[in-house]
Amino acid sequence: MPASTASEPIPPPPPCSASRASPPAHCPPSSTWAATSPPTPSRRTTCWHRWCRTDLHTVDDGILQHLYPTVDSGEWDLLIAHFLGVDHCGHKHGPDHPEMAKKLTQMNEMLRSLVDHLGNDTLLLVAGDHGMTETGDHGGDSEKEVNAALFVYSKTPLFGTGPPEEPEAVPQVNLVPTVALLLGVPIPYSNIGEVMAELFSGDGDAVSAALQQLSVYHINAKQVDRFLHSYSLVAQDLPAEQLQHLQELFSSAVEEHAQLLAQVQGVTLVPPELESRLGSLIGRFQLYLREARAVCTQSWARFHPLRMVGGCTLIAASCLLCYVASELAAASDSFYRSCLLYPLLWGLVVAVLLGLARAFTQEGLDLLLVLSWAAAASQLGFFWHWWGRHPKRARLAGSQPPLASIGLRQRLRAWLGLAFPMGILLFRCGAMFSDSFVVAEARVAPFLLASLVMLLVGKLHWDGRLTVSEGPRQQLLGFSSYRREIWYLLCFVAMLLVCVRLSGFFHQCREEIPQCRPSLFLSPLASLRNTRAKNLFYLLCVALLAGLVYAVRSWLRHYGNLNSSDPLVLFVRWGFPLVVLCIACFWAVASSTDDSLGKLQELVQVAVVAFPWAVYGLASMGLLLLLCNPMTVFAKDTRESAGSIVTPYLGVPSSEVDFLHVIPQIYKRMQESQKSRLERGSCKATVAAYGLGSVYSAALVIALTLLGFLLMLLHSERLSLAFLLLFLEAFMLLHIHTRARGLAGDAEPFSVPWYAVISWLLAASQFFYSTGHQPIFPAIHWNAAFVGFHLDHGTNLLPAVLVGANTFASHILFAVGCPLLLLWPFVCEMPSSQRKKPKKEPREELQEVEEHMMEMRLRESPEKFSTALLQLGLKYLFVLGTQLLACVCAAMILRRHLMVWKVFAPKFLFESLGFVVSSICLLLGISLVMRVDCAVSTWFSQLQLR
Repeated sequence: MPASTASEPIPPPPPCSASRASPPAHCPPSSTWAATSPPTPSRRTTCWHRWCRTDLHTVDDGILQHLYPTVDSGEWDLLIAHFLGVDHCGHKHGPDHPEMAKKLTQMNEMLRSLVDHLGNDTLLLVAGDHGMTETGDHGGDSEKEVNAALFVYSKTPLFGTGPPEEPEAVPQVNLVPTVALLLGVPIPYSNIGEVMAELFSGDGDAVSAALQQLSVYHINAKQVDRFLHSYSLVAQDLPAEQLQHLQELFSSAVEEHAQLLAQVQGVTLVPPELESRLGSLIGRFQLYLREARAVCTQSWARFHPLRMVGGCTLIAASCLLCYVASELAAASDSFYRSCLLYPLLWGLVVAVLLGLARAFTQEGLDLLLVLSWAAAASQLGFFWHWWGRHPKRARLAGSQPPLASIGLRQRLRAWLGLAFPMGILLFRCGAMFSDSFVVAEARVAPFLLASLVMLLVGKLHWDGRLTVSEGPRQQLLGFSSYRREIWYLLCFVAMLLVCVRLSGFFHQCREEIPQCRPSLFLSPLASLRNTRAKNLFYLLCVALLAGLVYAVRSWLRHYGNLNSSDPLVLFVRWGFPLVVLCIACFWAVASSTDDSLGKLQELVQVAVVAFPWAVYGLASMGLLLLLCNPMTVFAKDTRESAGSIVTPYLGVPSSEVDFLHVIPQIYKRMQESQKSRLERGSCKATVAAYGLGSVYSAALVIALTLLGFLLMLLHSERLSLAFLLLFLEAFMLLHIHTRARGLAGDAEPFSVPWYAVISWLLAASQFFYSTGHQPIFPAIHWNAAFVGFHLDHGTNLLPAVLVGANTFASHILFAVGCPLLLLWPFVCEMPSSQRKKPKKEPREELQEVEEHMMEMRLRESPEKFSTALLQLGLKYLFVLGTQLLACVCAAMILRRHLMVWKVFAPKFLFESLGFVVSSICLLLGISLVMRVDCAVSTWFSQLQLR
């Protein structure tokens, strides 16, 4: 009988004690049972640690070693054997691998042998606690995960009738009262399951079987009634009308049960009408038990409309606050104090007052309510100060010229500049209200990203930013030619579209799309049967890791950030290759099969733990070095000596070597003399700093690379291809943003436009799906919790962090890298020598060379720099909050929808967790930039003291 576990709460497993007198019980399973039922003098337990997911045989072989001797001894009343090989094989290889066939064959042989050892008074229950998806995972609510087989066998006949043609679906909670009564122990207090009466038919006639089933139903109903009564007194959340109906139904059934027993007692021949009454009473007990479970299920899924509306209002006000604050950040000198500090103090005061009121009134402190009122007070304070101090900006248009004073074309351009990205954002938010769009969001997000980029190119063309007039005749005829920069922009756009298309190959499937097949890249290399294909994929994945390290080091070397001998630079040179080596070794040992290891099995078990911990340690060391000293700048002293640096004249040069030695020095001397004359006696530049123009971006690139290594370790090997596309697509987005700003001639370099922020977040959403995830519980990669751990975790915090990092990998990388949207245009600043400009005086040429400062332009206006970081963070939070608001409203409005628990509620949960993770990582990314800024200030201070 398949046991359906779809919607009922799963009870704890029964204890090892098995009879009324607590006779001896044997538990030769995993360590989970030892934690549930510790050994006692009458309870013998033999356990093996279960959480080594790559070990298929240790637990099973240990059970088989003790199982048959224990069964034959007869010194037990309850024997539990918890085999784990099939579960581990599914996680490691998948359900269709030859290793799975071996394990299933082993289980079949075990059952065949076990049946021969059973006595006539022994009942065998074979059950699975869950099912398995096509990738070997479980934990979700799909049919393949919540349906498992239940096989009941006894040499003595159990059922009065033959087996049904179709297997009966039994809720898993029904096992609790059934096993308890079979063992002769009380039914657990919180049980809401219904006893499986077929197992209590006995070997008598139909009346005796009905009386015995009626007896167990009566015991089951009394237990449920006792639970409902005590629970309703404590929780008081069960509907009173339904409780009254259940009480009446139970009382009438118990009263009729007592009357029937009085009539049947002492009667040798039961009249036919009493037999029908027995069947009718059994049906009434069944109705009571099923209605009681339905009432509990419905009551435990209650909704609070008032709190829902309040939560949506708070989120909407927070989004509006972020938008208003981002617009006011650069327009007010007292912005931080008047619009941020004072409202925060208001919120803290309200929270303290509410807490004191709750404490003095002796009422329970509702933390959620206090935090909600504090947030509302803070938001009201912000808007009050904003309205009072900036009345002219009440319409969010105070810093821009009135629309009436500019032409229609200019107004359309201004509106379209904001309408295109905001329209894409609103379309994405509106799609949250459609279950079809949520199910197909893995294709919607890439489409919206590509659409936004193409609309950006179209807007630049419509604004005339892509063309330049040739001359008077061409202008008269209306001809124009495209700028050279547009071809670079189109190349970046084309590469971005290719990355978007390729990322679709790493998709995960939902149950709502039955024709979908999950990507082959999601399964680990250990699931591949073809050894040659496994080796080729392994080499490709390792080559991609090495290519990523080479690309990062080449970028840092290009901008001069690998010239110093600081610990961080040395770690980038030597630590990055070492991290790649450890990941490659871990992939090698994790993808091997047990048969190919032989005597190296124990060594491999150590390596499976050691290599991930080596990666954790190296990455942590790199991040610690980055925080301690994020400067990757090499300073070289170029002050002249007392004598001339040019070789004295010794006659006519006699060889070409002499020319190669003398001429560069003469040129250098002439250049310095000209510079000295132009400066009119001012001090010469005596220090050359390499990598100073990209010092902020270099720190972020190093941090993102280390995080990328950690996140790739938590995913399957072939998903490293998806991470390569992630980094490449982010690189393309940054260059498209830089080229678009250059072509548009943006006069505000310290402000990141909305299209860049929205496209950055769309890419984060896109790669959430392109790294093999879906906003559903069956798609969670639970294996990430055991990367680097051989045994069970001592706490739930660490596995939750590992699984969360695996699930929200794209959110982490894009949130930490968000400040690059502000920094990248300065890094890619075009040198003056590469621009076509008319010939100018030497002094003007020198000034233009000095203007090529890259990220050091940010140091010219520290207040603008900090304001720009704040503005960028607020814009990012606004887009995140808007998406979260759409999910919350969809779950609230559609809470009675047929697909609310299948589509909208999981989407809301994943979006909420993604919002929290993205917000924290955004704060960490901005904090890293501020840490670099402090280090740069310290470096300049030390330089002035020389």
